Amino acid sequence: MRYDAVVFDNDGVLTTPTDHDALRRAIHTAFDDVGVSSPADDHVDTLLSPTVDALHEIAAGHGVEATALWEARERAAIEVQAEEIRAGRKTLYDDVDSLESLPVPRAIVSNNQHETIEAIVDHFGLDEYGFDPWYGREPTVDGIERKKPTPYYLERAIDEMGVENPLYVGDSRVDITAANACEIDSAYIHRPHREGYELPERPTHEIESLEELRTLL
Repeated sequence: MRYDAVVFDNDGVLTTPTDHDALRRAIHTAFDDVGVSSPADDHVDTLLSPTVDALHEIAAGHGVEATALWEARERAAIEVQAEEIRAGRKTLYDDVDSLESLPVPRAIVSNNQHETIEAIVDHFGLDEYGFDPWYGREPTVDGIERKKPTPYYLERAIDEMGVENPLYVGDSRVDITAANACEIDSAYIHRPHREGYELPERPTHEIESLEELRTLL
């Protein structure tokens, strides 16, 4: 085998991305939970994927603790995404079925919250597809710093699997950067929501469907 394992990003690879408006509602809920009733639109947008510095700046501007704001944001995002999953609005891609027969171990490393990834694994029965381990970020400020493109969680998954030459499958720039930081090969999957998306770093492979992975192994 060319690769001894395949590690997958989740959103945009295994499941459809979470609806943008649903995540914005979650952030409004988080602001309300810490006593901020009318946050600026740009503050809401920033909290979709902030840096630590941006989080502290926004929190200070509203007179709240950054940790409290982020914990509220993560709680609300976890709850909203769980509802999106239950309602059938956040679903598996059809080609995920092809992964059950892959002849190598599989894992998940996502920038989404670990609790959300756990809910996805449980709801869709991904453990039956052989996904183990799965990693999402901690719902803490440290989790912001550890998410991709930082390879922290990807390195943990590779170490836990005990493999030497895994392939990482993703749909974004940060996935390719994290794979390169781990000095492993990457496969970029073209999904409809990434039409016109540009990659500053070239992935090892480009695929149109997860069904193509078997030909790469």
